[in-house]
Amino acid sequence: MAKTGPGDVQHTGEPVGTTGTAGDRLGRPPGTRREPPGGHVVFAPSGGTDRLTALPLPLRFATRAAAVLLAGVALLHLVFVFLHVAPANPISQRYARQVQGWIYPFFEQNWRLFAPDPESSVPQISARTLHTSADGAEQVSGWFDLTAVDNAGVRHDPFPSHTNQNMLRRAWSGYLDTHGTSDVSYSDRAVMWQEYLRNIAVDRVSAARHGAIDAIQLRVRTSPVARSDASGHITPVTASAVGTRSLPWWKVTGHGH
Repeated sequence: MAKTGPGDVQHTGEPVGTTGTAGDRLGRPPGTRREPPGGHVVFAPSGGTDRLTALPLPLRFATRAAAVLLAGVALLHLVFVFLHVAPANPISQRYARQVQGWIYPFFEQNWRLFAPDPESSVPQISARTLHTSADGAEQVSGWFDLTAVDNAGVRHDPFPSHTNQNMLRRAWSGYLDTHGTSDVSYSDRAVMWQEYLRNIAVDRVSAARHGAIDAIQLRVRTSPVARSDASGHITPVTASAVGTRSLPWWKVTGHGH
């Protein structure tokens, strides 16, 4: 009998030189049914089967704990948002402080994104800082125009981002809504907006100027939007129409954070 080589057929009807079952040779994907010669049915494990169990026990526990924590935070966020947008009810009134503390200022439901109110006035916000040296001498810096920095960041930019600009404006708008003409915080929400505005100002000044900051003061100059007549001529804003408001000195701890 002549020596057989790969591809030759013996009396069994199987090509010589091949391995595995017929299903393997036909390109059957891993994890499908395969019958060995003994007649027992086994399943070939796939490459991504239960990768979590292959991790060390501490890492496996940490992964599951992180997944549970994320799911819990997501569920809590949905509950707080629902209580915030739902009509007033005993539950939302009972936990109003917790709901407001979670929602404001980062998760506020504000329809101005889709139907913005036209601006009737333009605030220009400046800040100056105070530092007390070791000998007790107080050093006050000059005014730093925060609004000018935001405007310069979007001017002549083909794809401008108004994130910083809107953040500062929204912080000032929230401060006005909760304080009015007074600078005394009468509610937790008012305190939150005051700290939010202060922290933004401290971050902006710290990014441009180096040095310790013990206190910060804001000055807001509000001018009406210039109007144009029927011919398109813009009427300049007079100096008497510009209102100036100086906020009190706010103590800064750990750069305001």
